Amino acid sequence: MRHLLRLFLILLLAFVVDGQSVYSQESDPVTSTADSVATEPVTPPPASAFGLAGEDMPNDNGHKLRVKWQYPAEAVGDITGFEIWRATSPTGEFRMLGQAPNDYFEYLDIGNKETPAPDFMANNSDFFYKVVAIGKNGLRTESEPGGPFRTYGQWFHRGKTPVLVGVVLFGCFTFYFIRAAKKGKELYVRPLAGIEAVDEAIGRATEMGKPTLYILGIGTASEIATIASFAILGRVAKKIAEYQTQLIVPCYDAIVMSIAQDVVRSSYLQAGRPDQYSDDMVYFVTNAQFAYVAGVNGIMMRQRPATNFYLGYFAAESLILAETGNSIGAIQIAGTDQITQIPFFVVACDYTLIGEELYAASAYLGRDPLLLGSLKAEDWGKGIVMALIVVGVVATIFGWDGFRELIRVNL
Repeated sequence: MRHLLRLFLILLLAFVVDGQSVYSQESDPVTSTADSVATEPVTPPPASAFGLAGEDMPNDNGHKLRVKWQYPAEAVGDITGFEIWRATSPTGEFRMLGQAPNDYFEYLDIGNKETPAPDFMANNSDFFYKVVAIGKNGLRTESEPGGPFRTYGQWFHRGKTPVLVGVVLFGCFTFYFIRAAKKGKELYVRPLAGIEAVDEAIGRATEMGKPTLYILGIGTASEIATIASFAILGRVAKKIAEYQTQLIVPCYDAIVMSIAQDVVRSSYLQAGRPDQYSDDMVYFVTNAQFAYVAGVNGIMMRQRPATNFYLGYFAAESLILAETGNSIGAIQIAGTDQITQIPFFVVACDYTLIGEELYAASAYLGRDPLLLGSLKAEDWGKGIVMALIVVGVVATIFGWDGFRELIRVNL
């Protein structure tokens, strides 16, 4: 009995000791977790932007505002940037416009006056803004709404005053030279070798008893180069009518063909040879680029024209046409405003009108007061621009800032 009692006491003591060790093992993690939570540092949200100010942008039609704000210098390193929000009232719905880096404290709000709200930004309207600072920890702090800031539209862009002066000056030149031309004053125009050679080229075709081929290019009737070519075609057709030789005008565009027929018919009428005109002189080939080139080359090889004119809008077909005409020994006069095609005409043709000379040719041939006066005004305008460029370079070299600002154009 004594032994049983001793054994019972030993087991009871062992049970008590084991329970205390289990309790200590379960309570330790709780204690350590509480300690860690208590000691972990809490990251505060970023500082708030303040001092919002709005500035209407000058020289616009009232849909630009520059928003500026301030931010504590010591807190700049704690943020990644700013978000800019806009609303039409301080209690209305704000819409995010864009972002700015953490070291930039202004934002140019360029609204759209054509779309509805909230993107709508009309003239003489009030707007409210707020700036949200974004912390590196992801926390965000909104500023107090700033406003109202109003946009104002201006009637005149003061930065473009030099453009206005130039337009008025050019208009005066144009008016003066047109009046002078109408009064019969002789206005000098620099001779163009290609135009001077027109009579010679047509005369050669007449002497040889061969036709003259006139190509208007592959442009439409609305192309400036095609319009200029119509004027030259009228002069060429009149001279051909006087010499009573043959004219061939294959066309790429049907509308261009119709206009060209009227131009040639009028020229024959002015020359007193309406009976010699035929619609077969001007005809439509095709509006497929290289099919048209193949057709015109076939005409060259069969008809063997003595003179070829290439005046108008040209593309990749220019060299093919010019080389074919050169192979049959024709005198070739070309002109286009396409810079990429001018080198091909220069190497394969006898005379080439370079760029703007094509436009000047119509005034040179027709001597029309409107065209001639406009041409002279343009030349004077170019001269003034060139002089300003030279003076501007000199002013930049010597640091004459006043003159540079005087002729500076702000877009």
